[in-house]
Amino acid sequence: MAEETSKKSSGSFWRELPFLLVVAVVVALLVRGFVLQTFYIPSESMEMTLVKDDRVLVNKLVYDFRSPHRGEVIVFEAPQGWRSNPDEKDFIKRVIGVGGDHIVCCDNNRLTVNGVPLDESSYVYDQPGVERDPSPDPFDVVVPKGRLWVMGDHRYHSGDSREHYVRSSHDATTATISEESVVGRAFVLFWPFDRARWLSVPDSYDKVPDPPS
Repeated sequence: MAEETSKKSSGSFWRELPFLLVVAVVVALLVRGFVLQTFYIPSESMEMTLVKDDRVLVNKLVYDFRSPHRGEVIVFEAPQGWRSNPDEKDFIKRVIGVGGDHIVCCDNNRLTVNGVPLDESSYVYDQPGVERDPSPDPFDVVVPKGRLWVMGDHRYHSGDSREHYVRSSHDATTATISEESVVGRAFVLFWPFDRARWLSVPDSYDKVPDPPS
């Protein structure tokens, strides 16, 4: 009797296996499409926080409940005018300012947001022995409502808001991205394993006040 029961259980497992595999694939696709997704870093624009070919995990659900915050690393669908290659759709940058923020470069080699200087030493690319501003170009901009000012951590090697602000003759809308274009927040560097870490918001952003209403 025990042997007969064992055979029935084994047969049942093999009959159900295709269904279980289909369910597993569907769940994986749903998670990838709506909750989490992996992205690889295609360029040097986020050095030294992220280097080329790093892999990050992106939370695609978080901004369904709130807007992006200053200091967060985000993946977004780049405007057509930002793409040097039509296949380059998703970009990864750091949010420096949100709608209404007044951002200025540079005050004593620092960006200021709403009058508060940012300490970016923990993430901006620093070339040993070379002192330079945290942007190759000065700017003074108020971020339009519903939009984000984003910059790469390698300021001298990044196609970002600063570059497009200069190219567009200081058009703040062209230089920023819409909140709706944001795919999600990159919250962990998971590959390579020896560099794995959380992508947390630097403490400096805690001191930035909200913009005047």
